[in-house]
Amino acid sequence: MVDREAVRAAVKEAAADHGGKLPCAVAQEVARRLQVPMREVGQAADDLQIKIIQCQLGCFE
Repeated sequence: MVDREAVRAAVKEAAADHGGKLPCAVAQEVARRLQVPMREVGQAADDLQIKIIQCQLGCFE
């Protein structure tokens, strides 16, 4: 089961370290560290209105 509050806290902390935005590679590391799907990290970023940047797939600019 995914602890969504833990994911949100990790996303918020990671974004704070990068000027309020979340680089894609950092989002992937958060997902790996918390052992959650990338979708959960993306949803947390959306919920917190944190923009994902430097997307390795070119989806987010």
